[in-house]
Amino acid sequence: MSTSTTLLTTLCIGALATPAFAQTPAGDNNTTAADDKELPKPHSHTDEAPPVARPDLALPPGGVVSQAGRGGDIGYGRPGVLELGGSAGLMIAPGFRNVNVSPSIGWFVAENFELSAILSVSNISTSDQSATVFSAVVEPSYHLPFNRSVFGFLGLGMGGAYISDLGGGFAVAPRIGVNLLVGRSGILSPSLSYEYTTHNLDVMDKDVALLAVSSALRVNIGYTAMW
Repeated sequence: MSTSTTLLTTLCIGALATPAFAQTPAGDNNTTAADDKELPKPHSHTDEAPPVARPDLALPPGGVVSQAGRGGDIGYGRPGVLELGGSAGLMIAPGFRNVNVSPSIGWFVAENFELSAILSVSNISTSDQSATVFSAVVEPSYHLPFNRSVFGFLGLGMGGAYISDLGGGFAVAPRIGVNLLVGRSGILSPSLSYEYTTHNLDVMDKDVALLAVSSALRVNIGYTAMW
């Protein structure tokens, strides 16, 4: 047999054998081992807000709880929760300006009932006058839960204030607003407050004290964190 005949016979045998090796084993259905594994079921990673405070809850040992916020069992308004932060506000009108900054710390001593210490510095300007007001008040407040993430609150701050050129006096500051839980442990709190301050002014040519009354309306946005 010639060489060319032998080569042609070999090529024909190879061509006939190739489809047999390329065939998929029965029952495989063109799948691989990785395809046989089931994909994990989708699920949400969003942490739910914990339940609101209940009347049967009391202050924990030591008076302070930790790890308050989403993803846990301790919610806003529960006895022992602390929050730290502050607020700032700006009011501008023709001939009037009020800028204020108010750091604060709060402690829930009972279900949805909080005691807060609030320091405030305000600069009030009118068309012809300007004054800086420093105040420090203690504010009891009640926080009413509408759901797990939204609270309405009402507070009444009482303490002392000092106004440049007028001196010191007694301050009363009612406040109303909303607490909105954001993130894991943040609270956004828009509020409206009205600070009323009295001062005794010594008059050089009279043996009497005049009562000067100062008032300031504030619209603030606050942010605090609880733990």
